Amino acid sequence: MASGKRKARVRRGSGGSRIWLILGFVAFFVALWLLWDTLPVAPLKIFVVLLHEISHGLMAVATGGSIERIVITADQGGACYCGGGNAFLTLSAGYLGSLGWGALLLVLARRARSWSPWVTGFIGAAIIVLSALYIRGAFGLGFALGAGGVLLKSDVLDRPELPSDARLLSELTGAPTLFWGLLWIAAGLAVSWLLVRWLLREA
Repeated sequence: MASGKRKARVRRGSGGSRIWLILGFVAFFVALWLLWDTLPVAPLKIFVVLLHEISHGLMAVATGGSIERIVITADQGGACYCGGGNAFLTLSAGYLGSLGWGALLLVLARRARSWSPWVTGFIGAAIIVLSALYIRGAFGLGFALGAGGVLLKSDVLDRPELPSDARLLSELTGAPTLFWGLLWIAAGLAVSWLLVRWLLREA
């Protein structure tokens, strides 16, 4: 009888944890939406740009190419100049890579708390090394080194005429720029939904 009561209490607690988790997500995204164009959020956005460009470079190297230089600017812009490698995979790696970094950090924070500091520390050290080797420009280098030390693109749909990753993939494959933008957004939403479901099960 006592065992049954304990199980009932566990189920009620689990439901409460899920509710708080959902409310926390809603509050976070509402706050992020309202503060999106404010100064406190700018470093986070630039950090995502940094991961985006690093992902391009890593994929270029992984497919036989090289990184010539990476540029990060204060207006949240960035570019990775690569030589060789698989152009399709390298162009796709920017948006999908930054999504993958976020998913990795979230999973580590939830499931591997005992050794996640070692992993995030390794990521921070890798960012510092890559920044020192490839990032050019005082702002980009200073920000990247700072982001690596503390460790830790909205232009696809709004401005499809710009030379974005989606525009370059459009020229490479013949598929419209909007197609790649929507595909990456769909992938981001799908991964985000899977992560939320996983977190709810964990709660």
